Amino acid sequence: MGNVCVFFGTGFEEIEALTVVDLLRRVDVDTEMVSVMEDKTVTGSHGIPVVTDRLISEVDFDKTDVIVLPGGMPGTRKLEECEALMRQVDAFAADGRLVCAICAAPSILGHRGHLKGKSAIAYPGFEKELEGAKIVTEPAVTDGTIITGRGMGCAVDFGLAIVEYLKGRKVRDELAEKIVFNQ
Repeated sequence: MGNVCVFFGTGFEEIEALTVVDLLRRVDVDTEMVSVMEDKTVTGSHGIPVVTDRLISEVDFDKTDVIVLPGGMPGTRKLEECEALMRQVDAFAADGRLVCAICAAPSILGHRGHLKGKSAIAYPGFEKELEGAKIVTEPAVTDGTIITGRGMGCAVDFGLAIVEYLKGRKVRDELAEKIVFNQ
């Protein structure tokens, strides 16, 4: 397991998206940045343009193990408006494949019914969007095949939770030490 797609919509939160990409690539997880827009260059919520690896229409979801949804506004709305991505989020959740969302993006999982009975977190004020979830206040929480994160300040915690899920606690701890992440 280990082919990860991080999805970018105009207005994504730059640190949330790029931290995950950076951490996963540091531990040799095949990680692709994927645009849900009509262009590979997607501009974040703070005006930083990022050139993604591919468009969503170019992704082979049969060879994808993990979906990551960064937050940010209006990036989260752009992800939720992408019908092709939402079909895959639903299929991944139904098949027990890993779906990760941080900041405002866990609201997408709540709206689609994927958080019922699961522990989850989102950016403060978005908790009401996590329909059916048990709200926690951790920086990142893993419940089965769903990982959620609280916000930009928790991006490293969120990325490390994904690393731990894919590569185990030892690799996660070694990476945390290498990047001087104090807990």
